[in-house]
Amino acid sequence: MEELAIQLAQKQLDAYNSQNLEEFLSVYSEDVEVLEFPTNKQMYKGIERMRERYEALFKNNPNQHAKLLTRMAKGNIVIDHEYVTGRTNEIEVTAIAMYEIKGNKIGRVWFVK
Repeated sequence: MEELAIQLAQKQLDAYNSQNLEEFLSVYSEDVEVLEFPTNKQMYKGIERMRERYEALFKNNPNQHAKLLTRMAKGNIVIDHEYVTGRTNEIEVTAIAMYEIKGNKIGRVWFVK
């Protein structure tokens, strides 16, 4: 399971960086949940909501890039620490995302706030 979790996290990161929306979405479950950590407040749920958000993100930030700083994995959980540059607003950010694999897709994502 750990190997699959790492593969899915890497595939979505590569697709994010190439702004390939369909490839990016292909690793997520239809009912993917995106939450804030540590509150577990739901940001949104479902692949169509994710499609809307990332389609706009890619369109509005054609030069963005997430550099993987660190990745940890245990079982069906992957934690990525990333440095994101190239956004239109010129703000560079560090991001921490946690991915939970359910079946053979990413079923839940937490973003550390």
